[in-house]
Amino acid sequence: MERKPHWLKANRLGSKKASEINAYLKSLNLHTVCESAKCPNRGECFDRGTATVMILGEVCTRNCKFCAVEKSKGSLLPADQEEPENIAEMTSKLDLKHLVVTTVTRDDLEDGGASQFVKTINCVHARNKNVTIEVLISDLEGDWVSLNKIVEAKPDIINHNLETVPRLYPGVRPMANYQRSLELLTKVKEFDPKMITKSGIMVGVGETENEVTDLMKDLRNIDCNILTIGQYLAPSSEHLQVVEYVHPEVFDRYRVIGEELGFLFVESGPLVRSSYHAERAREYIKI
Repeated sequence: MERKPHWLKANRLGSKKASEINAYLKSLNLHTVCESAKCPNRGECFDRGTATVMILGEVCTRNCKFCAVEKSKGSLLPADQEEPENIAEMTSKLDLKHLVVTTVTRDDLEDGGASQFVKTINCVHARNKNVTIEVLISDLEGDWVSLNKIVEAKPDIINHNLETVPRLYPGVRPMANYQRSLELLTKVKEFDPKMITKSGIMVGVGETENEVTDLMKDLRNIDCNILTIGQYLAPSSEHLQVVEYVHPEVFDRYRVIGEELGFLFVESGPLVRSSYHAERAREYIKI
């Protein structure tokens, strides 16, 4: 694979503000997907005073080939009962306007971790009713009863990433299922037609432009509202390798196609990640 092109240079972590926020989160025993997944934007986001909190630990029960989060090699820790309140405290302390809560996949838990999402949403709402909450959830192994509990807790946005086109699932997401992920987003709308739904994909893993367009059509057919598209970057030589560094002009085409298909908001660019500029949803959508 050729060297990374110039458009993939990201800001580095290192400012005083970023270090202070990182230290504060650690003092509350809170994890961020920014660090665990080695996001290239963590310097920029920390400097803006934003971060995506990751609940239920830092170890995942899935074996996705693209992800830098640690994989389970045995029994995992139970849910931290103080975590929801600590997140609520952090939200108030940092005076956040938009909070993103994601998770490692926890197939070992009876409800896939849904109850921890519910507790976190409730704790944050109790402290600050003005903050908008976005949750990025796993497929819960198709447990729609647990999904409905998350919906009933009334986050403002429910995000579940498709990650890639269906043809590439066996090599990229061997423990996931494209149709099940689509069904999850469908069920959210069935449970609450007014709920804003969101999904994200990465490109550069061997997909074609037509396949990306078909994926976007699949999402719009189930009334998914927001889409993020970013370049896949291999965390290490042991992970899935990059097939192509997609040119920014292609990302621009994807954005236009998505907007023409009816997405309310499309964030498409080489360094875009699922939670990148997530707070912009407040500008584009009347939550």
